[in-house]
Amino acid sequence: MSEHFFCSSLSNIKSAEWNECVGNDHPFLQYEFLHALEKSNSANSKTGWQPYHYIEQENDKIISLCPLYIKNHSFGEYIFDHSWADAYHRYGINYYPKLQSAIPFTPVTGDRIVLNKSVKDKKGKQVQVINNIIKEAKKINVSSLHFNFINDASNWNDIDNIMVRSGIQFHWNNNEYKNFNEFLNDLSSRKRKIIRRERQCIENNNLTVKLLNGDDIKEEHINFFYDCYLDTTGRKWGSTYLTKEFFFEILQNFRNKILLIMANQEDKMVASAINFLSKTHLYGRLWGSKYEVPFLHFELCYYQAIEYAIQNKIQIVEAGAQGEHKLQRGYAPTKTWSAHWIKDQEFSKAIQKFLDNESQLIDNQKEKLEDYLPFKN
Repeated sequence: MSEHFFCSSLSNIKSAEWNECVGNDHPFLQYEFLHALEKSNSANSKTGWQPYHYIEQENDKIISLCPLYIKNHSFGEYIFDHSWADAYHRYGINYYPKLQSAIPFTPVTGDRIVLNKSVKDKKGKQVQVINNIIKEAKKINVSSLHFNFINDASNWNDIDNIMVRSGIQFHWNNNEYKNFNEFLNDLSSRKRKIIRRERQCIENNNLTVKLLNGDDIKEEHINFFYDCYLDTTGRKWGSTYLTKEFFFEILQNFRNKILLIMANQEDKMVASAINFLSKTHLYGRLWGSKYEVPFLHFELCYYQAIEYAIQNKIQIVEAGAQGEHKLQRGYAPTKTWSAHWIKDQEFSKAIQKFLDNESQLIDNQKEKLEDYLPFKN
């Protein structure tokens, strides 16, 4: 007989028990990553990400879990529901707090309902877990429940009271390329020339590129990367979600899952990009540069990622949210999915209507974007 509970801190859970359920591949679901967010005060009640993880145990073994947070805003999610919150506000109803299953500040696809490999009826267990969480959502009086960047919409479409939403990211797919030139040969002549010209930014600026993983990553590299991160967030977003302690925490406990790409000019570090690794995916996350070098962003974040994926037989590069400029560099428009439960029935009907219309727009947008891909016909 299993029992479930909701956990306000991963410190109350043993890392080995959590990781036995999630496995050791997907980096963002592993205990070390999620616990680092909490321990470093990046994700806590003060930042609007109060942990409320779902745990189900049987015979002292975790058989299902779901990373969950009580949220009082919609920042750091990359699935945009601000218009829903505004509609609630206009009607004098509170949209916040809401219950969110997501990887904080990390728009990557993956399981949100995680089942131990020992679970036989996976679809039945998933529905049971979702219903358990909805029951808790009603109990703690939140407006809604959201699962961001779920793996496969087909597993969610026929679940009662759950609405599925689509979006678009840009992912690179490895067509069993042997090297970067073979990838370039798949592109039109004009696009090949553009990429080759952009890649000359390394030679033209007397730069060298180093790819660091595991024990090759030192404290000095993380210190420099964090300075770059602050520069980028200060210029672009105005919000620094992740604390320096977070990066040092994952350096200590998670470095084998990190790929840090560094650009140096002689002995001076100039720019860096942080990525995370699984067997099948390279996840590009954050980057920054101490001064402007034309095309260096494309080199470190896109071309080096592609080259690494080819060399290491990694199937997919997920380069983060948005960015139609990725199209010209071989990153294809790829549908993403989220799933939503809305407590208020009238709002639920209105949001479902909105999602039906939005879904058609997303399909049309994806089709149009595919016309701009650089590949030969």
